[in-house]
Amino acid sequence: MTSSNGRRLHLAAALDHRPACEAGPYLESARLAERGALDFVTLGDSFTRPGPDALCVLSRVAPATRRVGLVPTVTTTHTEPFHVQAAVATLDWVSRGRAGWRIEVSTTEGEARLFGRRHAAPADVLWQEAGEAADVAARLWDSWEDDAEIRDTATGRFIDRDRLHPVDLTGTAFSVKGPSIVPRPPQGHPVRVVDVTEPAARPVAARYADVALVRTASPAEAAATRAGLRASAAASGRDPDGLRVLAGLDIDLGDGEYAADPGHGGGGPRATPRGPLYRGGPVDLADLIAAWHREGAVDGFHLVPVEPRRDLERLVNGTVSLLQHRGLFRTFYPGSTLRDHLGLARPANQYAATGRTR
Repeated sequence: MTSSNGRRLHLAAALDHRPACEAGPYLESARLAERGALDFVTLGDSFTRPGPDALCVLSRVAPATRRVGLVPTVTTTHTEPFHVQAAVATLDWVSRGRAGWRIEVSTTEGEARLFGRRHAAPADVLWQEAGEAADVAARLWDSWEDDAEIRDTATGRFIDRDRLHPVDLTGTAFSVKGPSIVPRPPQGHPVRVVDVTEPAARPVAARYADVALVRTASPAEAAATRAGLRASAAASGRDPDGLRVLAGLDIDLGDGEYAADPGHGGGGPRATPRGPLYRGGPVDLADLIAAWHREGAVDGFHLVPVEPRRDLERLVNGTVSLLQHRGLFRTFYPGSTLRDHLGLARPANQYAATGRTR
């Protein structure tokens, strides 16, 4: 469903529960998001964050859901790109094409000491490395052509080796030779998500991301970031229409409309030390979302509930329902994959046409 400006509105939500080591709260929240037809849910992670591994949790959520996209945070710092891409590809398989990967870096010396391989590095260095990891992941996902699996019991042939392609890439912190151990994912490339609030991440997002998140309380700043990312994507040879830019907001819907502060849409958002925060009611939040999208500031929103159970329920049953009633957001999923939800094409295999490595 598209708005009056001809662009589809995209909505996503965070599932972060603190602390929650059992599967129940994540399953409940993911099913609620799916009931609201949200594009995807995210689950944060870092080497200093207590709690279960985000990718493993969403692998548990995958068989208990049918349509909502699943996007764990997986850092590229201190990890091996070969293992990361295989894990994300596996999530895409078990979810039948609903996986994403929120790319993140680890900047602190404390995180570096957990591995003992090297000291912490500046953010721009780590994001350069993250870009190389995103690049090699795509090459490894493409190292199997879609029809590489034969599974011919009569001849005993499982794989057509002519449709497997080695990958030989040396980055600043790693060296990889393929092919992958996991067949090409259902989406071709699982959706890559980058938070571009910090400028060091923007070159990586412009070149490799399918979705960029920007945390700002200003629609003008969001619009400027979106325009800059699209221009950089075009300069790198990409179609800028293949990049979705979502505004990231913390949302506190605890006191309903009576909590609204004066301002845009009646309730904010407001800048805080932790980032932009909307505190108000579901109706004002729907107005804010509709206004930012109508003005072309963003392609949608990534919303982080302050109180996970309460705020996600009020988001889906209040804000999302109102947007659906106004004809601004879909009432059902028209496709089955995360790329379908986002209106993104399945990437062509970079090796299939020529059969050569590069």
